[in-house]
Amino acid sequence: QVQLVESGGGLVQAGGSLRLSCAASGSITSINSMGWYRQPPGKQRELVANIISGGTPNYADAVKGRFTVSRDNAKNTVYLQMNSLKPEDTAVYYCNLKGIGAPGGYVGNYWGQGTQVTVSS
Repeated sequence: QVQLVESGGGLVQAGGSLRLSCAASGSITSINSMGWYRQPPGKQRELVANIISGGTPNYADAVKGRFTVSRDNAKNTVYLQMNSLKPEDTAVYYCNLKGIGAPGGYVGNYWGQGTQVTVSS
């Protein structure tokens, strides 16, 4: 079973920065992608940024130029550096991993528990 543990959320003023981390553990055979989604209050979950294995990062238009996603493959960890934060970035941020857990299994879609990011104006 794959577990994702997030850290780094919190309260910050507009213009500030936060760094989110997500470590994957458990039985992981292969990783297709790792990244971050967010769910603002009253809205649907949306992609923020991800990295497809062997590929380049993908970003939502709303965060391009402000957020940077990176991976440490040796540690199965993904990071999200968030700069120039805006009140509209306020959301619960979820770590996501797409990949195969136990050997012989199917590609699964795994989620962290979520971490709150609140940006005050």
